[in-house]
Amino acid sequence: MVPIPAALVLVLLVAGPAAAAEAFRVDGLPRGETLSIRETPDAGAPALGQAPVGARLRGFGCTAETPSGLTWCRVKAGPILGWARRRYLSPE
Repeated sequence: MVPIPAALVLVLLVAGPAAAAEAFRVDGLPRGETLSIRETPDAGAPALGQAPVGARLRGFGCTAETPSGLTWCRVKAGPILGWARRRYLSPE
């Protein structure tokens, strides 16, 4: 049996519960708008894709420790994994 380094065990223990997916639905956008899924939690970051109102996304944690101080969530929309503004995500 190969020993597991203590640092790796700590990372796995800390990341375990945080890695559990939450379900969100895109909501609160103006009519005809879509939610940008961005590369980093910043409005100036490149958009990786778009999610329409009502789309279901999987969430992997949110943070307000961003350049703007706004809350962003790590989300997966189909094959796209990126960041979306929390204000447009409603828990399911």
